[in-house]
Amino acid sequence: MKILFIGDIVGEPGRRAVKLLLPKLRDQHGLNFIIANGENSAGGNGITPKIAEELFSAGVDVITSGDHLWDQKEVMEILTNEKRFVRPLNYPLGTPGQGSVILEVPGPRSGVQGTVTVAVVNAQGRTFMPVLENPFMAVPPEIERLRQQTKIIFVDFHAEATSEKIAFARMLDGKVSAVVGTHTHVQTADEQIFPGGTAYLSDAGFTGPHEGVLGREIEPVIKRFVTNMPQRFEVAKNKIMLHGAVVTVDESNGKATAIERVSERLD
Repeated sequence: MKILFIGDIVGEPGRRAVKLLLPKLRDQHGLNFIIANGENSAGGNGITPKIAEELFSAGVDVITSGDHLWDQKEVMEILTNEKRFVRPLNYPLGTPGQGSVILEVPGPRSGVQGTVTVAVVNAQGRTFMPVLENPFMAVPPEIERLRQQTKIIFVDFHAEATSEKIAFARMLDGKVSAVVGTHTHVQTADEQIFPGGTAYLSDAGFTGPHEGVLGREIEPVIKRFVTNMPQRFEVAKNKIMLHGAVVTVDESNGKATAIERVSERLD
């Protein structure tokens, strides 16, 4: 089974890249399941129900999020009503929404006879990030619960510090199919399969305009660093790319057999 994870989608350019490039990637890689981080998909800040539906219509199966979860007030509707949307699991009990989801992938799409069950987990780091519950304590019990229902578990770990990402993934080695990092918007080159069969990539990068500063216009960001004064960071426009990773998973045991970075430019 081949799972595509799409790095943080930034604004309209990122959404356009998903819409136009996904059919080509699906054919090229023989994709069966698609996950995308959508926390920056609404003008670079948060997500709305309309935009979530746009991404689902483009072929995304599950949308994950991160520290920009609350940037759009309309997100409450998604958290309440949309089962294909997950927010970081390590929010306190009682927070609207869910930190994981299990979906059935039918045979024609999964590439096997019958259906394949896939779980997606979203968690957020704490180093240089808004403080949530400790993901090292909150996530393992959820993984054990999910493993009672499926062997294929994909984790989006939204975190800043590389050391935290690696340690978190090492802790889950052999228990999940993949741990892919998001948040920094810079695609790393450390894709690998850990000894226990867990695919790992520190950061998937971002999907959107790369002629800028992490998807934003250049000059306001420079001015912020020079003056220390607040600036409005508009989404950039040029060199639109889709970043992510394709993970191949053995359906019989949930172990990853390959991971390949994706970096596709929208002409």
